[in-house]
Amino acid sequence: MNVVIPTEDTKMQQIIEKVRHGQRLTLEDGVYLYQSDDLLTIGQLANEVALRKNGKKVYFIENMSLYFTNVCEAHCAFCNFRKDEGDEGAYTLSGQQMIEYVEKHFHPGVREFHIVGGHNTNVPFQYYVDSLKALKDRFPEVTLKAYTAAEIDFFSRISGLSYREVLQELMKAGLQSLTGGGAEILSDHYRKKMRVDKADVTQYLQVHRTAHELGLRTHTTMLYGSIETKEDRIRHLMHIRELQDETNGFLVFIPLSMQPINPRAGIRRRNSAFEDLKTIAISRLMLDNFQHIKAYFINIGVQLTQVALTMGASDAHGTIVKEKISHAAGALTPEGITREDLIWLIKGAGRIPVERDTFYNEIKVYE
Repeated sequence: MNVVIPTEDTKMQQIIEKVRHGQRLTLEDGVYLYQSDDLLTIGQLANEVALRKNGKKVYFIENMSLYFTNVCEAHCAFCNFRKDEGDEGAYTLSGQQMIEYVEKHFHPGVREFHIVGGHNTNVPFQYYVDSLKALKDRFPEVTLKAYTAAEIDFFSRISGLSYREVLQELMKAGLQSLTGGGAEILSDHYRKKMRVDKADVTQYLQVHRTAHELGLRTHTTMLYGSIETKEDRIRHLMHIRELQDETNGFLVFIPLSMQPINPRAGIRRRNSAFEDLKTIAISRLMLDNFQHIKAYFINIGVQLTQVALTMGASDAHGTIVKEKISHAAGALTPEGITREDLIWLIKGAGRIPVERDTFYNEIKVYE
């Protein structure tokens, strides 16, 4: 058991007592933790929770990120991935074209395709169904973790089908889990200001609720570091915590550190390492009903990911191969990482690497 550094701070002591006795933290508690500069105490407390839930095990997966199209009707202020039809660099791949891309990079250890893309109105809903079916027919053993809640809402609009009907059609084609994207910050004020012209807060949560009702386990995210307040972040965590109470359908929470549009942007345009670690730790403390918090090396870098494994994170994501969305927005991190490097990174934090499948079933433990 870690010993939290003694602190004279009465409020921090109350939070420590709450966490150790399994009491749920409030909005006020979460905002207080964000306002505190005592990162070591917050991180150690989050580490205690992570160890209690998962022991020293840290999970990773051999996966590939795939993007069928970057053409998108939405114009979110933070996105540099999207294109309009006809723009230089705009593309829409057929199932066969994607299979050709995958075959160039595939090896038998890959267990998951992570599939997201633009909201492309130039193709019908059936295109998105056929895209999954083509992959599932060619690679039946690979799990299809595909589309965000915002994409499901978009498919519903272009097809006239309900969320349930959209998901059922995709499940017939091979869908096995939803990705977590599209959440950004679950605040209507934020979404209006940042031109998030896609699924609103209620719709995002309803898509995941419906997916959980259909038996899908899903992922969820938070994109932090722009105009939102600390209270917005905590309210976001409380939204997903409430849905998890209701359905227990989320597998993992992934805090995503906002990337500047320009890759040459200086450090003042990026979240600090302090803020990234604090967000992971606070997420672990607030989300008492989530098994895993992910440290996403694509956004925070491999070395900070390693530190995060001692501050509440129990998942180091996966090999990815070639990430495009964060890198279109100026990420300076690797586009992918090897299995060997992931194992080294986890062991370097004094943790036990565990290769998993999409649903956190253990494939191999690297003692």
